[in-house]
Amino acid sequence: MTASIATSQGILVVGGGISGMTAALEAAECGKQVILVEKTPSLGGRTAQLYRYFPKMCHPSCGMEINLKRIKGNPNLRVMTMTEVIAVSGTRGNYAVTLKVTPRYVTPDCTACGECGKVVASEVADPFNYGLSKVKAAYLPHAMAYPQRYVIDPLIVDTAEGEAAKAACKYGAVDLGMKEETIQINVGSVVWTTGWRPYDAAKIQPYGYDRYANVITSVEFERLCDPHGPTGGKILRPGDGKEARNIAFIQCAGSRDENHLPHCSRICCMASLKQTQYVREAYGDGENAGKSTIYYIDIRAIDRLEDFYRMVQQDPTVSFVKSKVARIAENKENGNPVLHGVDTEGYHRYATEHDLVVLAVGMEAEVTGVKLPEDIILDSSNFIEGSRDGGMFGAGAASSPLDVNRSVQSATAASLKAIQVIYKTASTEAA
Repeated sequence: MTASIATSQGILVVGGGISGMTAALEAAECGKQVILVEKTPSLGGRTAQLYRYFPKMCHPSCGMEINLKRIKGNPNLRVMTMTEVIAVSGTRGNYAVTLKVTPRYVTPDCTACGECGKVVASEVADPFNYGLSKVKAAYLPHAMAYPQRYVIDPLIVDTAEGEAAKAACKYGAVDLGMKEETIQINVGSVVWTTGWRPYDAAKIQPYGYDRYANVITSVEFERLCDPHGPTGGKILRPGDGKEARNIAFIQCAGSRDENHLPHCSRICCMASLKQTQYVREAYGDGENAGKSTIYYIDIRAIDRLEDFYRMVQQDPTVSFVKSKVARIAENKENGNPVLHGVDTEGYHRYATEHDLVVLAVGMEAEVTGVKLPEDIILDSSNFIEGSRDGGMFGAGAASSPLDVNRSVQSATAASLKAIQVIYKTASTEAA
């Protein structure tokens, strides 16, 4: 099915994470017509998957709730989930964009009552928890998902389970006959907020992420510590389900390495410092306190983040080892990872055993599978700088490795640039 949308020289924002939501809202609240597209079933991106922010250790739900309220109340903003850009043509002020909309198999009549999920037995890997848990094949992406609407996995669409889910819906919101759609739109400017993805830890062969069950990534650890995560907030080892009390955090896992990501990913140091406080909260600081060890090249904490770093340095449950870990082995008897390397401050070799290893994986530009126009300029790490004609802009973590705060600032700036394109185009046409 093909449809078209006239946007009156509006703005397209590609990617519905915190940067995309910010860029779209800033433009819409300035009176511009905005279309925000997101390839997954709900908005929020990786920010929604965080347990806490640094350095205040507050929950993302607060800021997310405010943004969702702004989105719901703005008639200038149209949100399209499960939608991807497959082609962009034209020039600054007049872009023709082709969108592909993947079927959700659930209509806007859904009330998120959950009756469809109750009659479905099949399960799929839960993307919200990075595959650490399973979710029913009829599911709500997460508690704060927007739109607050269920998704039917294609796995059960042509099955008896799919029909059972359809019959269970009291509102007739399950539509198993939905088909993929192609939509044509015209916009004056495009803001690319496609975000980032964690570097594939399996590529760092010496660390054994794909061989040892108790070596995980920082984004997976984030979900483990969340009370709404796969373990109810308990820090349990994936290998055997036992509590992990002695945890190693390895910095620059894939970053600042010519064999992987040559750039500094900026957030990794602060993410690990933050996550040591999850361990403290889980076990306290008495006799049964947990232990966190950070293996680092150097800690990059600047401005207001320096105070947070100093606070963690004073935490008796946290220790620091200045070392680039050379390799990880496994104690076959108990499944514990064993870290091998050289402490560069004492210049002695170590072989230290831990319950769990957390790799602070780097930020990689999320451009795989994204159909970028030929006019787009990428930097040496594939982050989006903008377009040659000056009508398209990169923002947030799509433009550079950024934390949430700086992503919001970047998105606001990109939104203002997009608005300028619209004004200048209108002025030219009027002349």
